[in-house]
Amino acid sequence: MATDTDTKAIAFLLVEGLSMMSLASAIEPLRSLNRLVGREAWRWRLVSLGGRPIAASNGIPLPSEPAEQAVSEADMLFVCGGLRIQSEDERSYLALLRKAARAGIPIGSLSTGSYLLARAGLLDGYRCTIHWENRPAFQEEFPDLDCTDKIYEIDRDRLTCSGGTAAMDLMLHLIQQRHGADLARRVANQFHHERIRNERDNQHGGRLERLAGLPAPLRTAVTLMIEHTEDMLAIPAIARRAGVTARQLERLFLRYCEMTPTRYYLALRLDRARELLIYSDRPIFEIAVATGFTSASHFSHWFKRIHGERPSELRSARQARHDMAPPPGLHP
Repeated sequence: MATDTDTKAIAFLLVEGLSMMSLASAIEPLRSLNRLVGREAWRWRLVSLGGRPIAASNGIPLPSEPAEQAVSEADMLFVCGGLRIQSEDERSYLALLRKAARAGIPIGSLSTGSYLLARAGLLDGYRCTIHWENRPAFQEEFPDLDCTDKIYEIDRDRLTCSGGTAAMDLMLHLIQQRHGADLARRVANQFHHERIRNERDNQHGGRLERLAGLPAPLRTAVTLMIEHTEDMLAIPAIARRAGVTARQLERLFLRYCEMTPTRYYLALRLDRARELLIYSDRPIFEIAVATGFTSASHFSHWFKRIHGERPSELRSARQARHDMAPPPGLHP
């Protein structure tokens, strides 16, 4: 346990459209710790390119200060990810992050902030994580990175977090390291946070989470389907690897999922396609191939049948929302 009385300074680099839940979950444990120990053990600063207000995903603008000076004075830097990064801004973000890394500042991310760290080359050779909904698109863009499904990852001087309340667990871990387990628990109790999760905890989300507690052959089959969305496996092959017959596997799917294995596999691939359409800029035909479809028309037909709109319509709606976003600093 650290016994130093120095104030630790964290800079939170805000990106347009950041998750306020993630940011609050990171800051509030530090504020609570300061109150409990009766001094400023931790200090935080909200920073941005140029020091302009940054709108969170809920539309609330957050004041910030220029990043350059604040980052140079920080003991740690966290990127608070967003989904509306303009290309000219991205170059400035990457330059800032690389400069901080060269200065030896530990760098972390909340939620989709892992994208910027990866694009800056700061996750090469490190374990990392990202929100489960973004993970398929992230792995498509950065196939050589070791992106896990953990709630957070601490690998030397890189601290990546899946966002949401997992940011609180990450900060509680840092508090425990510096101030001990008792104070970390007292901080957690302030927020009715019953159990402090650690880096061994997996994220909860998606179809695998809904299968928790179901028969092992069924979980094995779904895992195989997830791992083979592009190079699809035949249902009999999946059944063999799950240790059951094809007929037994079909009964399990009908009983617990209320659909056949073939239909479940299709729905899973279309879910993956939807994530890629939303969170990546890959062409629609490439997404079709990456999710096991041999033609764009076949993909479009089934996507509309399951999700109620064509892939092109979803992509157009996403672009329209991006175009309607107000200029930086002018969010209502």
